Amino acid sequence: MKIYSTLTRNKEEFKPLKEGQVGMYVCGVTPYMDAHVGHAMSYITFDVIRRYLEHRGYEVKYIQNVTDVDDKIIDRALSHGIPASELSERYFESFKQDMASLNIRPAEFFPKATCEIPEMIEMIRRLIEKNHAYASKSGSVYFRVSSMEDYGKLSGRNLDDMMAGARIEVGDEKEHPMDFAMWKAAKPGEPHWNSPWGAGRPGWHLECSAMALKYLGGSVDIHGGGQDLIFPHHENEIAQSECATGVKPFVRYWVHNGLLKLGEEKMSKSLGNLVTIKEALKTFTADGIRLFVMSSHYRNPLTYSREAMEAAQRGAERLSKAASLASPEGSPSMLDLEAIESDFISAMDDDFDTPRAVSILFDLARQINTGRDGGFDITSLQQLLKKLCSILGITLSATEEDPVEARPFIELLIDTRKRLREQKQYQLADEIRDKLSKLGVVLEDKPGSTGWHVKGPTR
Repeated sequence: MKIYSTLTRNKEEFKPLKEGQVGMYVCGVTPYMDAHVGHAMSYITFDVIRRYLEHRGYEVKYIQNVTDVDDKIIDRALSHGIPASELSERYFESFKQDMASLNIRPAEFFPKATCEIPEMIEMIRRLIEKNHAYASKSGSVYFRVSSMEDYGKLSGRNLDDMMAGARIEVGDEKEHPMDFAMWKAAKPGEPHWNSPWGAGRPGWHLECSAMALKYLGGSVDIHGGGQDLIFPHHENEIAQSECATGVKPFVRYWVHNGLLKLGEEKMSKSLGNLVTIKEALKTFTADGIRLFVMSSHYRNPLTYSREAMEAAQRGAERLSKAASLASPEGSPSMLDLEAIESDFISAMDDDFDTPRAVSILFDLARQINTGRDGGFDITSLQQLLKKLCSILGITLSATEEDPVEARPFIELLIDTRKRLREQKQYQLADEIRDKLSKLGVVLEDKPGSTGWHVKGPTR
């Protein structure tokens, strides 16, 4: 089995530190509003990786942090007139519900930043002791990037190049412009904790280092996150962790998923261009969303669109229908099931190549339909389809209504509605649209045509 590591920029043979065991850390959410489908892309990716590792016989310890104190949480809580802890807890619970709705298994631990303060303080103390960090007059503590010879190795950046154009502003406490905060001195009205350097709160980068080391030890097998976290977040995690422990590498395999776009921009909460998971689940099933994500290799960017989601939803329905067909009482299909499963394993062993694995599922579904039409017993084929889908977290749950039988009647009503609109009988045309909507059929008027899709179940 080979995994592409961002650090080496190569596919590496997967050999965890302890045989048969995998320590896996994935950067979690900052819960200050509802999670969006960009989050779904990342956490589906790592859910699939975790499930596949377990299928291959590994015992996986999966950790995912919760950044429950942050500038965005504090600002939003102030605007709502509630404590930051109340806001973060509300949206963390919402996040867990979204993950369950997508059939994403929960982490073994969800350590929260506010509950790991002693470990972070101890890590800062060690780094100061080793001359890798320093306290400022205000009570903030910074990591001294110049103290680490290979700083920048994950992102491929050179410290001298990063310095180009950078300068220390008047009144800046840093020794070097690239030094980053590990402990932020308290500001009036913000949550804070006591430390040897004064009241304050931890820096974002510090929490992941402290949690990974606490729950997984001095070296982590797989560390995951989006490509937007490579620099500075994961770069700074390496710096803190390796300098504090002296253990290299901090992470054996750095795994980063591509980013989800809505149009030309990355989908993000800060940009405001997002579709929440709850919104997506009103129209599409968990299987549809998972197939949309797995249709592209996890390291590639993916663009969210209605058309792409509808195609994935139709694919989910095809797989579900193939798995639930009644089998004829004929002779068994002569397909080589071991070869099909071997091809699937080969795809997933090659850096979790889900597009290839998914294509094998659809080919198997096609063989099931062909076998059924030919009068063959398709039970063994269906059992294999269910097994392989389960590895990818695909439930094969049917939608509330199967549109295949109703398709001719829906098309007839759409055509009737079109002619009513041409005759300016808009009230009758709207009644058809509204009644179809109540039945779960959503019409989409486009220039020259009308498309439609069936709503997925509301979660």
